[in-house]
Amino acid sequence: MSARQSPEPASRGTVSIGEVLTVLKREFPDVTISKIRFLESEGLVTPARTASGYRRFADEDIRRLREIMTMQRDQYLPLKVIREQLDKPAENAAPSGSGLRAEDFRPGAGRMRLTRAELAEQTELDEAYVATLEELGLVWVSPAGHYDEDAVAICTVAARLSEFGIEGRHLRSFRVVADRETGLIEQMVTPYTRSSASGREGQARARTQEAVREIASLFVQLHGALLRAELIRSGKA
Repeated sequence: MSARQSPEPASRGTVSIGEVLTVLKREFPDVTISKIRFLESEGLVTPARTASGYRRFADEDIRRLREIMTMQRDQYLPLKVIREQLDKPAENAAPSGSGLRAEDFRPGAGRMRLTRAELAEQTELDEAYVATLEELGLVWVSPAGHYDEDAVAICTVAARLSEFGIEGRHLRSFRVVADRETGLIEQMVTPYTRSSASGREGQARARTQEAVREIASLFVQLHGALLRAELIRSGKA
């Protein structure tokens, strides 16, 4: 989709890319101009252009950028899935079956800063059980000594599994698998990093992050499909 053209240097009701960055940084501290340009290059946002070629963003462009970044941050969705979500009519929009959903994976963003006692209380676990999960490498504290969103998500799942008699020691294999797959993803995205063009480090970083999201999404889908297939084959589901 081609960018809209505007004959005026500053169309009424629009703002520059620098002003967009200032607005978005309030909610997304890690956003950069390169990130915004990358999303434009992917066709996810199409700001107007002045006769001189400067970008001018309308309120709808900013709303769309905010929606994209929220889905990336909170649901860890790849751009392919986000594009599908945005292209759906509002009345037909529904959570996609692909990509990492909030209940599947939650990237720690440091917005939560909990002590062990607070983490245990919030997830309805004993502090001793949280300590066991930490010893097993399933949760950990930040360099500042706090637990974050990931710890809450992991402990919440562990608490629900404990109701079925699944103990912390049974979850150790998940840590092993996560370590192995993280290493595999790092290997797979290495070519993206090496092929980055000089002067476009920001966009190259955004493309690498998107590749990580896409691969992680596919891993989750593969896990789910394999588990479902095995349970059906064994007659348990």
